[in-house]
Amino acid sequence: MVVRYFSSGVSYGRGSLEENMKKLKSEIDSADALVIGAGAGMSTAAGFTYTGARFDKYFSDFSKKYGFIDMYSGGFYPYPKKEIFWAYWARYIYINRYMDTPKNTYQKLYELVKDKDYFVITTNVDHCFQKAGFDKKRLFYTQGDYGLFQSVNPDIQITFDNEEWVMNAMEAQGFVRNEVGIFEVPAEGNIKMEIPTELIPKCPVDGSPVTTNLRADDGFVEDEGWHKASAAYSDFLRRHEALHVLYLELGVGSNTPVIIKYPFWQMTSANPKAVYACLNFGESYCPKEIENQSICIDGDIDEILAGLK
Repeated sequence: MVVRYFSSGVSYGRGSLEENMKKLKSEIDSADALVIGAGAGMSTAAGFTYTGARFDKYFSDFSKKYGFIDMYSGGFYPYPKKEIFWAYWARYIYINRYMDTPKNTYQKLYELVKDKDYFVITTNVDHCFQKAGFDKKRLFYTQGDYGLFQSVNPDIQITFDNEEWVMNAMEAQGFVRNEVGIFEVPAEGNIKMEIPTELIPKCPVDGSPVTTNLRADDGFVEDEGWHKASAAYSDFLRRHEALHVLYLELGVGSNTPVIIKYPFWQMTSANPKAVYACLNFGESYCPKEIENQSICIDGDIDEILAGLK
C-alpha cells in the first residue's frame, strides 16, 4: 500500500442523516467486501460502560475502600496484596468478557453483514464479535483478549484460557449464580475483596506469575492464534484491494489511530472504488481528500445500526 499523508484538514461529512443512512445501507448491500474496524465506542454503545450501574453493582466495595470511581482506574490501583489484586481482576474480566452486553448492538451488526464477504479488525478485547456469531476465522483481535492469561516469563510465548479460573475466583469471593447462571451479589451482601492465596493464577508451564494478555508494553504475547489472524487479515486486504470495498469504522477514537483509522483512510484514498464510513458519537470525520468517498454519521452506534435494518 502506498502511504499518503493527508494535509488539508478534516471533513465531518456531507448530506443529511437520512441521506447518509440510505447511502450506507446501499454500500453495505452492494460492496464486494466489507472491512469492519471497531474500537471501544462500539462496546460502549452496546452497554459495556466502565462507570455507572455496572461499576456500582460489582465494585462498590472496592470504590468505597480505595476511592476510584471507574473500572479502568481500578485496574491500575497498587493493591497491597496479590489476593486483592486478583479478586478485582476476576470481577473485571468476568463482567467485561464472560457476561453478555446489555444491548444487542453486535448482533444488529452481524445481521447486516452476515451474508457479505467481511473481515473484522478490532482493538477491543471483550470477545463480543465472536459471541454475536461472527466467524472467528474472520476476526483479528489486535490488542489481546480478556479471556487469556500469559506468563510474565518472556520465554513462554503462548497464552492460557482463564474462564475456569475466573469462575472459581468469583465463587471464592462469595458471588452466587442467579436462575440464568449470572453471578450476582448475594442478598446478604457478604462479598470478600480477596481470593485465597492458593487461587492466585500461575503459569501452567513453569509456575511463574501471569498477567492478562493485553497489549500494554512490549511484553505482550502474540501467540500462534494472533499471528494466524494477522495473516488472514492481510490476505483479505490484498485480495480485495482493487474491488468495491466498504471500510466500515465503528467507535474508533484517537488513542490508537494507526491500527484502524489511518489505514482505512489510506486504503480508501488508494482505491477509487472504495468507500470509507465512520460511525461514532462525537468523533465522526474524515480527511477532506477522501470526502467524496466517505460517509460520516455522528450518533449512537446502536441506534444507527437499528436504523439500517
